[in-house]
Amino acid sequence: MAYAERRGRWWRVKYKKPDGSWASEPGFETKDSALSWGRDQESDIRRNTWIDPGHAKERFGPFAEEVFAAVRVSATTRAKYRSHLDQHLLPQWEHWSLGAILAGYLDIEQWVKDLHKELSEPSVASVFASFSKVMEAAVKARKLPANPARGVRITSGEYEPEHQVATPLQTLRAAMRLHESFGHTGFVLALLNFYTGARWSEQIGLGPHDYDELRRAIAVRTPLTEAGGHLHRRKRTKTPAGKRWIQLPSFLHALHTELIASCEGEHVFTGPQGGVLRRGNFRARFWRPAWDGAPTHEVVWMRRPLLPGVTFNEAGRHSLRTQLAAAGVPEVARAARLGHRVPGMARVYEHVTPQMEEHVLSVLASLWAQSVAALTPVERERLFSMAPSLGEHYHEDTKNGLPQEPASKVISQISPSAG
Repeated sequence: MAYAERRGRWWRVKYKKPDGSWASEPGFETKDSALSWGRDQESDIRRNTWIDPGHAKERFGPFAEEVFAAVRVSATTRAKYRSHLDQHLLPQWEHWSLGAILAGYLDIEQWVKDLHKELSEPSVASVFASFSKVMEAAVKARKLPANPARGVRITSGEYEPEHQVATPLQTLRAAMRLHESFGHTGFVLALLNFYTGARWSEQIGLGPHDYDELRRAIAVRTPLTEAGGHLHRRKRTKTPAGKRWIQLPSFLHALHTELIASCEGEHVFTGPQGGVLRRGNFRARFWRPAWDGAPTHEVVWMRRPLLPGVTFNEAGRHSLRTQLAAAGVPEVARAARLGHRVPGMARVYEHVTPQMEEHVLSVLASLWAQSVAALTPVERERLFSMAPSLGEHYHEDTKNGLPQEPASKVISQISPSAG
């Protein structure tokens, strides 16, 4: 049973902890207030809701390191947590006690306000989610009675990123620019990105053995991810639905097999020196100039912008799914190609048929033929000089009845924001 004792002009209460040992809390002005506090602790202990006040004195920094060291996540997620800790969480909260953070609602609000001054809304939300994860772990570890991050408003609720959608013609022109600046590998990568919708990690992780020439299909199984400056071969795809075969239209099959034939290492897509492509370096040196334009480039047709700011993901996954939807491809077939899971009961009862797969390939071949037809005669001659085999496939496709007229009108209706 709790009891109080005087210490100078203050009172101290002592009470029994769950393990039978005695704990004390000093600093009360009266005996009654000390006893009341001690009895509350014993009441919580009997209800099995007691939290040791000493645990709230633990510092945020060491506890956060412990939390993130224990979680089971991918290398990329771990690198994200490390970045959040080093750049935002530890500089603000490292030396704060968990209890002080619990009582510091206004300090949390001010911190979020400061984050908004230097980061975008999605980035603020991501950083705050890591902070909330630490505080939620403190609640589950019985160090805090509640998560102080709950109820803090992070976004305005009005922010919604506007994704750009590239047209097949823009993609072809960007691919030709990458051929000029990066070589044949960049040319094929840009087209493979648009016509397969595969993720960056799935494409750069491809090896010669990942292609089935009889089925004309790429196997997506073990993506190559980059985290903290290091490359990691994942044991599985991002989601179970991500493990799939992606069939290629005939023109892309020709390009991909040519690239595999020239491959001397374990990866199909490599840099000029044979190393694995690094996303940041490729984006800054080659991808951005191809789409944003390079005003001072010595080659005139490399100068004007195509679709400024478009990302690799937008030019691939966003654009392909949009084009397939506009062509009437069923959702289950669109999702299967991109490695998405179909929502709801459709996941159980709808399946991709051979007819759907043929429909997808037909749509892709048509988009390709339209994009080539929309080039100027000079551009078309340049394209076929870069990849002679494409000339044969283009003429063969047009003989088979695929659209030959310029596609600017049709494509612009699909993506009015693409420019």
